[in-house]
Amino acid sequence: MNHMVLLYRSSGFAAGVDSRIVLQVRLRCTEGSVRWVYPGQAVRVVLEPNLSSARRTTVCIKPSPSFRGASVFIERAGKLELLVTDDERPEQVFCFRADGSQGPAIYLQASPQRDGTWSRRAMGFRYELLGNRSAPVNLGHSGLQTSCQPCNDTELLMAICNSDFVVRGYIKNVSHHPKHQTSLVEVSATRMYWQRSGVFEQQVAASGKSRSAPSWHGHIHTLLQCHVKPGDGEFLFTGSEHFGEAWLGCAPRYKDFLFVYQAARASRLNSCDFPLD
Repeated sequence: MNHMVLLYRSSGFAAGVDSRIVLQVRLRCTEGSVRWVYPGQAVRVVLEPNLSSARRTTVCIKPSPSFRGASVFIERAGKLELLVTDDERPEQVFCFRADGSQGPAIYLQASPQRDGTWSRRAMGFRYELLGNRSAPVNLGHSGLQTSCQPCNDTELLMAICNSDFVVRGYIKNVSHHPKHQTSLVEVSATRMYWQRSGVFEQQVAASGKSRSAPSWHGHIHTLLQCHVKPGDGEFLFTGSEHFGEAWLGCAPRYKDFLFVYQAARASRLNSCDFPLD
Protein backbone atom coordinates (compact mmCIF):
# COMPACT_ATOMS: atom_id res chain seq x y z
CA MET A 1 0.00 0.00 0.00
CA ASN A 2 1.28 3.43 -0.88
CA HIS A 3 0.71 5.97 1.89
CA MET A 4 0.67 9.71 1.44
CA VAL A 5 0.84 11.18 4.92
CA LEU A 6 -0.21 14.77 5.40
CA LEU A 7 1.40 16.56 8.34
CA TYR A 8 -0.02 20.05 8.65
CA ARG A 9 1.18 22.11 11.56
CA SER A 10 -0.59 25.37 12.25
CA SER A 11 -0.82 27.58 15.29
CA GLY A 12 -3.79 29.21 16.95
CA PHE A 13 -2.25 32.54 16.03
CA ALA A 14 -2.20 31.75 12.31
CA ALA A 15 -5.81 30.56 12.38
CA GLY A 16 -6.87 33.64 14.26
CA VAL A 17 -5.27 36.01 11.77
CA ASP A 18 -7.24 34.67 8.81
CA SER A 19 -10.31 32.54 9.46
CA ARG A 20 -10.56 31.81 5.72
CA ILE A 21 -7.43 29.63 5.63
CA VAL A 22 -8.08 26.39 3.70
CA LEU A 23 -5.13 24.11 3.06
CA GLN A 24 -5.16 22.54 -0.41
CA VAL A 25 -3.61 19.07 -0.80
CA ARG A 26 -3.47 16.78 -3.84
CA LEU A 27 -2.67 13.08 -3.41
CA ARG A 28 -1.57 10.80 -6.25
CA CYS A 29 -2.02 7.37 -4.64
CA THR A 30 -5.08 5.15 -5.04
CA GLU A 31 -4.96 4.37 -1.32
CA GLY A 32 -3.26 5.88 1.67
CA SER A 33 -3.74 7.89 4.83
CA VAL A 34 -4.01 11.52 5.88
CA ARG A 35 -3.00 12.88 9.29
CA TRP A 36 -3.76 16.48 10.22
CA VAL A 37 -1.76 17.88 13.14
CA TYR A 38 -2.77 21.12 14.90
CA PRO A 39 -5.97 21.26 12.85
CA GLY A 40 -7.04 24.82 12.15
CA GLN A 41 -9.97 25.92 10.01
CA ALA A 42 -10.14 23.51 7.06
CA VAL A 43 -8.24 21.27 4.66
CA ARG A 44 -9.33 20.18 1.19
CA VAL A 45 -7.88 16.87 -0.01
CA VAL A 46 -8.18 16.17 -3.74
CA LEU A 47 -7.54 12.58 -4.86
CA GLU A 48 -5.85 12.47 -8.26
CA PRO A 49 -4.24 9.05 -8.75
CA ASN A 50 -1.48 8.66 -11.31
CA LEU A 51 -3.25 5.65 -12.78
CA SER A 52 -5.24 7.69 -15.27
CA SER A 53 -6.09 4.59 -17.29
CA ALA A 54 -7.82 2.94 -14.34
CA ARG A 55 -11.44 3.92 -13.85
CA ARG A 56 -11.88 4.67 -10.15
CA THR A 57 -15.55 5.28 -9.44
CA THR A 58 -15.80 4.94 -5.66
CA VAL A 59 -14.01 6.46 -2.69
CA CYS A 60 -14.08 4.93 0.80
CA ILE A 61 -12.72 6.61 3.91
CA LYS A 62 -12.24 5.25 7.40
CA PRO A 63 -11.74 7.88 10.13
CA SER A 64 -9.07 7.17 12.72
CA PRO A 65 -10.25 5.89 16.13
CA SER A 66 -9.26 9.21 17.72
CA PHE A 67 -11.09 11.29 15.13
CA ARG A 68 -13.02 14.09 16.82
CA GLY A 69 -13.36 17.84 16.64
CA ALA A 70 -14.07 18.09 12.92
CA SER A 71 -16.72 17.49 10.32
CA VAL A 72 -16.08 15.64 7.06
CA PHE A 73 -17.65 16.68 3.78
CA ILE A 74 -17.39 15.30 0.28
CA GLU A 75 -17.24 17.67 -2.64
CA ARG A 76 -19.13 16.81 -5.79
CA ALA A 77 -20.08 19.14 -8.63
CA GLY A 78 -18.84 22.08 -6.58
CA LYS A 79 -21.15 21.33 -3.65
CA LEU A 80 -20.33 20.02 -0.17
CA GLU A 81 -22.25 17.09 1.27
CA LEU A 82 -21.92 16.27 4.97
CA LEU A 83 -20.50 12.80 5.60
CA VAL A 84 -19.45 12.80 9.29
CA THR A 85 -20.54 15.36 11.87
CA ASP A 86 -18.39 16.87 14.60
CA ASP A 87 -20.19 15.09 17.45
CA GLU A 88 -20.06 11.62 15.89
CA ARG A 89 -17.58 8.95 16.93
CA PRO A 90 -17.33 7.12 13.61
CA GLU A 91 -16.55 3.42 13.79
CA GLN A 92 -17.48 2.50 10.25
CA VAL A 93 -16.34 3.00 6.69
CA PHE A 94 -18.00 5.69 4.59
CA CYS A 95 -18.14 5.43 0.81
CA PHE A 96 -19.34 7.64 -2.02
CA ARG A 97 -19.39 7.65 -5.78
CA ALA A 98 -16.74 9.70 -7.55
CA ASP A 99 -18.20 10.07 -11.01
CA GLY A 100 -17.29 13.08 -13.11
CA SER A 101 -14.28 14.54 -14.88
CA GLN A 102 -12.76 16.14 -11.77
CA GLY A 103 -11.01 14.19 -9.03
CA PRO A 104 -13.00 13.52 -5.85
CA ALA A 105 -12.34 15.83 -2.92
CA ILE A 106 -12.67 15.37 0.82
CA TYR A 107 -13.15 18.49 2.93
CA LEU A 108 -12.35 18.56 6.66
CA GLN A 109 -13.56 21.48 8.77
CA ALA A 110 -12.08 21.70 12.25
CA SER A 111 -14.00 22.97 15.26
CA PRO A 112 -12.26 25.41 17.62
CA GLN A 113 -11.87 24.56 21.28
CA ARG A 114 -14.18 26.13 23.83
CA ASP A 115 -11.62 28.82 24.63
CA GLY A 116 -11.32 29.69 20.94
CA THR A 117 -7.80 28.31 20.50
CA TRP A 118 -6.49 25.45 18.40
CA SER A 119 -4.96 22.88 20.76
CA ARG A 120 -2.34 20.27 20.04
CA ARG A 121 -4.31 17.39 18.62
CA ALA A 122 -4.32 15.24 15.51
CA MET A 123 -6.99 13.70 13.36
CA GLY A 124 -6.91 11.66 10.22
CA PHE A 125 -8.41 9.02 8.01
CA ARG A 126 -7.48 6.30 5.57
CA TYR A 127 -8.85 6.24 2.05
CA GLU A 128 -9.21 3.92 -0.92
CA LEU A 129 -10.15 4.62 -4.53
CA LEU A 130 -11.90 1.62 -5.97
CA GLY A 131 -12.77 0.49 -9.48
CA ASN A 132 -15.29 -2.08 -10.61
CA ARG A 133 -14.51 -5.56 -9.34
CA SER A 134 -16.23 -8.82 -10.14
CA ALA A 135 -17.16 -9.72 -6.58
CA PRO A 136 -16.83 -6.56 -4.54
CA VAL A 137 -18.75 -5.23 -1.66
CA ASN A 138 -21.52 -2.86 -2.65
CA LEU A 139 -20.31 0.58 -1.75
CA GLY A 140 -23.12 2.76 -0.54
CA HIS A 141 -23.11 6.17 1.09
CA SER A 142 -23.45 4.51 4.50
CA GLY A 143 -20.46 2.21 4.15
CA LEU A 144 -19.34 -1.22 3.04
CA GLN A 145 -22.03 -3.72 2.29
CA THR A 146 -22.07 -7.15 0.72
CA SER A 147 -24.67 -8.92 -1.36
CA CYS A 148 -26.42 -11.85 0.29
CA GLN A 149 -27.43 -13.42 -3.00
CA PRO A 150 -25.46 -16.55 -4.02
CA CYS A 151 -23.21 -15.98 -7.01
CA ASN A 152 -24.26 -17.40 -10.34
CA ASP A 153 -21.81 -19.37 -12.50
CA THR A 154 -20.57 -16.31 -14.41
CA GLU A 155 -19.97 -14.31 -11.24
CA LEU A 156 -18.14 -17.24 -9.65
CA LEU A 157 -15.85 -17.71 -12.65
CA MET A 158 -14.98 -14.01 -12.56
CA ALA A 159 -14.50 -14.02 -8.78
CA ILE A 160 -11.71 -16.59 -8.85
CA CYS A 161 -9.83 -14.37 -11.30
CA ASN A 162 -10.35 -10.89 -9.88
CA SER A 163 -10.89 -11.22 -6.13
CA ASP A 164 -8.41 -9.85 -3.62
CA PHE A 165 -8.29 -13.22 -1.89
CA VAL A 166 -9.15 -16.81 -2.83
CA VAL A 167 -8.80 -19.52 -0.19
CA ARG A 168 -10.17 -23.02 0.34
CA GLY A 169 -11.17 -24.14 3.79
CA TYR A 170 -13.75 -24.59 6.49
CA ILE A 171 -15.95 -22.34 8.60
CA LYS A 172 -14.62 -22.59 12.13
CA ASN A 173 -16.99 -20.16 13.81
CA VAL A 174 -19.42 -17.30 13.09
CA SER A 175 -19.93 -14.36 15.46
CA HIS A 176 -22.60 -11.69 15.03
CA HIS A 177 -22.31 -8.00 15.87
CA PRO A 178 -25.72 -6.28 15.84
CA LYS A 179 -24.22 -2.89 16.70
CA HIS A 180 -22.32 -2.78 13.42
CA GLN A 181 -24.85 -4.94 11.52
CA THR A 182 -22.08 -7.33 10.51
CA SER A 183 -21.08 -10.95 11.01
CA LEU A 184 -17.52 -12.25 11.30
CA VAL A 185 -16.71 -15.62 9.75
CA GLU A 186 -13.68 -17.37 11.22
CA VAL A 187 -12.02 -19.50 8.54
CA SER A 188 -9.51 -22.31 8.80
CA ALA A 189 -7.99 -22.58 5.32
CA THR A 190 -6.20 -25.60 3.91
CA ARG A 191 -5.19 -23.96 0.63
CA MET A 192 -4.16 -20.39 0.01
CA TYR A 193 -4.40 -19.51 -3.68
CA TRP A 194 -3.67 -15.82 -3.25
CA GLN A 195 -4.36 -12.78 -1.14
CA ARG A 196 -3.60 -9.10 -1.67
CA SER A 197 -2.31 -8.53 1.86
CA GLY A 198 -1.89 -10.49 5.06
CA VAL A 199 -5.54 -11.00 6.04
CA PHE A 200 -4.92 -14.75 6.36
CA GLU A 201 -1.96 -15.84 8.47
CA GLN A 202 -0.14 -19.13 8.19
CA GLN A 203 -0.33 -21.31 11.27
CA VAL A 204 2.86 -22.76 12.71
CA ALA A 205 2.75 -26.35 13.94
CA ALA A 206 3.25 -26.69 17.69
CA SER A 207 6.60 -28.00 18.88
CA GLY A 208 6.72 -31.79 18.99
CA LYS A 209 3.89 -32.31 16.53
CA SER A 210 4.50 -33.88 13.15
CA ARG A 211 4.67 -31.50 10.20
CA SER A 212 1.53 -31.62 8.06
CA ALA A 213 0.13 -29.57 5.21
CA PRO A 214 0.32 -25.82 5.98
CA SER A 215 -2.87 -24.25 7.30
CA TRP A 216 -4.08 -20.66 7.30
CA HIS A 217 -6.35 -18.74 9.62
CA GLY A 218 -8.34 -15.57 9.09
CA HIS A 219 -11.64 -13.72 9.45
CA ILE A 220 -14.07 -12.55 6.76
CA HIS A 221 -16.70 -9.86 7.24
CA THR A 222 -20.21 -9.95 5.84
CA LEU A 223 -23.61 -8.41 6.54
CA LEU A 224 -25.63 -9.51 9.54
CA GLN A 225 -28.71 -9.70 7.34
CA CYS A 226 -27.07 -12.47 5.31
CA HIS A 227 -27.63 -14.82 8.29
CA VAL A 228 -24.37 -16.70 7.82
CA LYS A 229 -24.20 -19.89 9.90
CA PRO A 230 -21.46 -22.45 10.47
CA GLY A 231 -21.69 -25.19 7.87
CA ASP A 232 -20.03 -28.53 7.31
CA GLY A 233 -17.89 -29.20 4.31
CA GLU A 234 -15.16 -27.42 2.39
CA PHE A 235 -15.78 -24.00 0.84
CA LEU A 236 -14.00 -21.77 -1.66
CA PHE A 237 -13.94 -18.25 -0.17
CA THR A 238 -13.44 -15.23 -2.41
CA GLY A 239 -13.88 -11.53 -1.78
CA SER A 240 -12.31 -8.10 -1.48
CA GLU A 241 -10.05 -6.44 1.06
CA HIS A 242 -10.65 -2.97 2.50
CA PHE A 243 -8.51 -1.27 5.14
CA GLY A 244 -6.93 -4.56 6.17
CA GLU A 245 -10.25 -6.41 6.43
CA ALA A 246 -11.61 -9.21 4.23
CA TRP A 247 -15.18 -8.92 2.92
CA LEU A 248 -17.02 -11.95 1.61
CA GLY A 249 -17.80 -12.28 -2.09
CA CYS A 250 -18.62 -15.65 -3.64
CA ALA A 251 -18.32 -18.64 -1.28
CA PRO A 252 -19.56 -21.87 -2.89
CA ARG A 253 -18.89 -25.32 -1.57
CA TYR A 254 -15.66 -26.48 -3.15
CA LYS A 255 -17.24 -29.49 -4.84
CA ASP A 256 -19.85 -27.20 -6.45
CA PHE A 257 -17.11 -24.87 -7.67
CA LEU A 258 -15.22 -27.78 -9.21
CA PHE A 259 -18.29 -28.80 -11.19
CA VAL A 260 -18.82 -25.26 -12.52
CA TYR A 261 -15.15 -24.65 -13.33
CA GLN A 262 -14.51 -27.99 -15.03
CA ALA A 263 -17.61 -27.58 -17.20
CA ALA A 264 -16.52 -24.04 -18.16
CA ARG A 265 -12.97 -25.17 -18.95
CA ALA A 266 -14.24 -28.03 -21.12
CA SER A 267 -16.27 -25.47 -23.09
CA ARG A 268 -13.40 -22.94 -23.01
CA LEU A 269 -15.59 -20.47 -21.16
CA ASN A 270 -13.36 -20.06 -18.10
CA SER A 271 -12.16 -16.49 -17.52
CA CYS A 272 -8.74 -17.61 -16.27
CA ASP A 273 -6.80 -20.75 -15.44
CA PHE A 274 -7.28 -21.88 -11.86
CA PRO A 275 -5.06 -24.46 -10.13
CA LEU A 276 -6.84 -27.70 -9.29
CA ASP A 277 -5.30 -30.13 -6.83
